[in-house]
Amino acid sequence: MGKDKLRRFAEIETFSNVLQLDAGKPLKGNWSQGFFENGNPVVLELACGKGEYSVNLAKMFPDKNFIGIDYKGNRIWRGAKTALEEGVNNVGFLRIQIENLLDYFAPGEVDEIWITFPDPQPQLSREKKRLTSPRFLQKYKELLKPGGYVNLKTDNDGLHAYTAEKIAELGLHLHIRTEDLYHSPYVTEVLAIKTYYEKKYLADNKNINYLKFSF
Repeated sequence: MGKDKLRRFAEIETFSNVLQLDAGKPLKGNWSQGFFENGNPVVLELACGKGEYSVNLAKMFPDKNFIGIDYKGNRIWRGAKTALEEGVNNVGFLRIQIENLLDYFAPGEVDEIWITFPDPQPQLSREKKRLTSPRFLQKYKELLKPGGYVNLKTDNDGLHAYTAEKIAELGLHLHIRTEDLYHSPYVTEVLAIKTYYEKKYLADNKNINYLKFSF
């Protein structure tokens, strides 16, 4: 591991807005009061990377709490540091494996989920690792309040098509689907937030897919 990564891992240990691994388990069912101390709705960003979406959403919606989740601490470091430097107090970060979500959040505790440019896991043998595979969708169904939304932004046409297929197969409610977000009528200030990876994809003239659905 490089010196820069080691420095970041050491630094996030001191960040008040980052919880790592089992440290988040005692907050299950009590994130709003126990972590944010305000009782506001909780929104998750899964595979948050550098946390651009979490931080920017927190700025736009001060009446909601945002939690960016990723396993790579050196990436979380960037979003967490930005939030601390800019005094954004309604965003935090949790370093865990996403497959363990149910160990950290109670049924019905989450209002909305964002999945922003996840690894598409294109190999058929890795289907179960896709963040919109049925096993993950079942977890989201348990965590979300009735009527809560899941949002997927991806540059990967295959993951977009796969997710739309699963939504249909499972009888979920599809609210928005577009294969070219920035040339669609759906783009908003929220959807125009761009992650580090999205900026790279757009520079390469890749289309951005978006899906919004509920259970």
